[in-house]
Order: sequence, then C-alpha cells, then structure tokens
Amino acid sequence: MRNAAIKKLVELAEKDRNIILAVGDLGYGVLNDYRAKFPEQFFNAGICEQNMTSVAAGMALEGKTVFTYSIANFPTLRCVEQIRNDAAYHDANVKVIAVGGGFAYGSLGMSHHATEDIAIMRSLPHVTVLAPGDLSEAEAALELVYRTPGTCYLRLGKGGEPRVHLSSDNLDLRYGICLMDGTKVCLLSTGGILSEVKKAAEKLNIAGISTALYSFPMVKPLDQETLYNCAQKFDLIVTVEEHNINGGFGGAVAEVLAEMPQKKAYLRRIGLHDEYSSIVGDQAYLRNCYGMSAEKITQTVRELLGEKA
Repeated sequence: MRNAAIKKLVELAEKDRNIILAVGDLGYGVLNDYRAKFPEQFFNAGICEQNMTSVAAGMALEGKTVFTYSIANFPTLRCVEQIRNDAAYHDANVKVIAVGGGFAYGSLGMSHHATEDIAIMRSLPHVTVLAPGDLSEAEAALELVYRTPGTCYLRLGKGGEPRVHLSSDNLDLRYGICLMDGTKVCLLSTGGILSEVKKAAEKLNIAGISTALYSFPMVKPLDQETLYNCAQKFDLIVTVEEHNINGGFGGAVAEVLAEMPQKKAYLRRIGLHDEYSSIVGDQAYLRNCYGMSAEKITQTVRELLGEKA
C-alpha cells in the first residue's frame, strides 16, 4: 500500500514543484526513486518528528504542500501538539502520511503499534482523516489529500496488502464503497483490514447469511448518508478496524447512528477493546488474537445472530 501511494506522490511531484516530502530518518528503500528525482523537494528531519512537523507547517504557510512520513505512531502520537498548534490550527497544507497502521509492525511490540491514531487525529478540528483499504484506495487517497486544502492524515498499511479493487479509477473515497450487497448483515471496514473483512463477508454469504460489505476509506468527514441507508436496511451492522474501538472508526459510526431518529440495525464494533496490544507477533497473528481475523469476525457475527459458530 505504501509503495502505491509513494508512486502516486512521484507522479504528482513531477507536475508540482511545490510538493515537499519530509521523513523521520526512514523509508530509504521505498523513497529512493522520489529522493533521486526530486532532491530539492525532499528533506530528512532525523528522528525528531515534532521538529519535522513544525518545519513542515512553516513551509506550508509559505506556499508549499508538505508531506510528512514515518511509522504510523511517530508522525502522529509523538507530535500531536505540533499537528494541532502549528498545522491544523492554521489550516496549513501539511499531509501526514503514517505507514504501518494497526499491527503492521507487530513484531516490534506495542511501541510500534498504531492503535489510537485515528481517534486522536479525527478529534482535531479541520483535519481530514483517511485510512484506505487496499492499493487502489491508497493511490486515490494520496491524490485526494493532495487536492484537499488544509491538514490531512493518511494512514497506510506497511506493504503486502492485496488489491481488492481492480483499479483506482472512478473511486470516490468521500463515500462508503459497496463491495458486496446483502440484506441481513452489513460489514463496514476501514484501513488495511479490508481484505480480512472481505473474506469474512464471503464466508458468511456461503453460510447462507446475506452479508453486505462496505469500505470506508474516509473516516472524517464520514459519509453519513450511506450509514443512514445501511441502518434502515440491515438487521446488524458490524464495524471492523485495526484500532481501538474507543474513538476510532466504530466510534465515529456509533456517533452517527446514535443521533438517527429511526433505525433498524443493531451495531457491534470489532477492534481493540480499550487495551494496549501487548502481545508480540506478526500482523496476521495479532489480528487473530484480538478477534479481527476473517474466522473471528465470522464467528462474532454468527454469535450475534444467535447461530452456532
């Protein structure tokens, strides 16, 4: 996913010399092509993400569009104050790229797991938040944040995610994207967990449970109209995110549904339940441990419907 996004950034930087990429002393293999082509549009801030963000904000206020890039929790949680005060408050064109959302850096432990970032970033006024689900959505998301005025947060997978959409053409990420239609259950996914949620939807449909699947690459602003329609149509809505359910995508959906005057659906959120991911292992292992694998999602839905798992 990160490679697809950086490839799109290279295409944009060729046309717009005001694009700047700032990194926190990493990404050399992934960013070699960009750095070689645009040495004047690249700088390494070192392991000092707070300073990187403040410098990016200053450059943005002078007319640049600045992308900051690091492992997901470092360009966000480490420098929330700088994002809030220096970038977002001034509507500066700072685009925070976080690579490795969720458990992507699973073997490095909790300090490298990004499981609170969506909640914190979406709480900041005027910040647009995107978490694409596959390579096609990542390509479209990179271009969308470039064209969106103000401060944006783009949460990417580390790499190796399968392509769910055939291409990024005609993908409008401002709205929930229907990948499967159904009548009883609706799975809503955000971020790199999409392929796992798709497997779960397929399993449920094979089992005779009519299940729809929507991808929500844009978490803020959230597509309320699609949520309204889903809440009136389905018996059960299940949100899935590689993130804490408190304040994350599921929390955002819950806020919308709570204010609906009439709804049919019952909501269940799948994600971390107010805990730190203290287990060490690869991404697939951690997803299964915390109930986010296709098998565990399927099991949860069947239990909610009162069926034997």
